[in-house]
Amino acid sequence: MAAGISVMSRKAFASVVPTAPRSLAFDNLHTGERLHAVYWAGGQYVPESLAEIDHLLRDFRTNETKAIAPNLLDLLCTITDRLGTNRPIQLISGYRSPATNARLHARSSGVAKHSLHMDGMAADIRIPGHNLTQLRDVALSLRAGGVGFYPHSDFVHVDVGHVRHWTGV
Repeated sequence: MAAGISVMSRKAFASVVPTAPRSLAFDNLHTGERLHAVYWAGGQYVPESLAEIDHLLRDFRTNETKAIAPNLLDLLCTITDRLGTNRPIQLISGYRSPATNARLHARSSGVAKHSLHMDGMAADIRIPGHNLTQLRDVALSLRAGGVGFYPHSDFVHVDVGHVRHWTGV
């Protein structure tokens, strides 16, 4: 039954993703890099833009990149649309290499051993002009994956894994 709910939720989420060109803007808080990219146009993903996003969301500690899941980008786009903002997403963490994730996991119980960050399926974010509670609530309403609320660390985790939610530190 739970699998059926998850499938229905993903189909419902897919139906709210706009058919017009999709764009995202990011500020990488660790590297200072900024990017605004139309990543989907003419009914397909734009490979050059996806490569730019992969680079911006790279593991800044090791400089390693991984393909970021397009459905994560669609989720982020839908979140910004629902919030009614075109302000850049402040990126705290995108892709994490297995080595980086292992180091972070060893230091904090809040970092999953098999984090979806390692698969390019998760991002830790803030959006200027919107408090974390608003961001969390919009992400939860989409039922498109995991939502972690980290008010003391000042970010919201979103991923495109199983639908679940939690509060961290």
